Amino acid sequence: MTGDLTKEQISNLLSSQMIGRIACCEIQKPYIVPIAYAYDGKDIYCQTTEGKKIQYMRDNPNVCFQIDFTNNISNWQSIIVYGKFEELSESEIKIAREFLLNKIMPLMTNSKIHPHEHWEAREHALDDSERVKPIIFKLKIDEISGKYHQM
Repeated sequence: MTGDLTKEQISNLLSSQMIGRIACCEIQKPYIVPIAYAYDGKDIYCQTTEGKKIQYMRDNPNVCFQIDFTNNISNWQSIIVYGKFEELSESEIKIAREFLLNKIMPLMTNSKIHPHEHWEAREHALDDSERVKPIIFKLKIDEISGKYHQM
């Protein structure tokens, strides 16, 4: 049986996962990459560094975001989000960074607990020649849908 996920199921699935795929597009060249995220019930928050996806999203803020949860080929759930890329202001960055850390850090194994290389701790730990400036952004959700298949 295949069907549509309810709004509550969509919210629960988005809240329970931490890796999604963000798709952006240059003029005629689509680009999709996995990214860690946190969902606050309204928007999707992500952190990265300068690169192709940021360049593309600054030029064209329309994005698509996808997550899925698969038990096996016959039992899966998938969500598609259409939205707008929005870089956060300085006043929003601290709150968003804490929200991302609180979401992602508990899901890491004990042997892997350390700040992600793009997080603020890395920025201060490196000398100026190696400094990586994190970019925290949100995806403002315009449209969202979810499907499931269950046997």
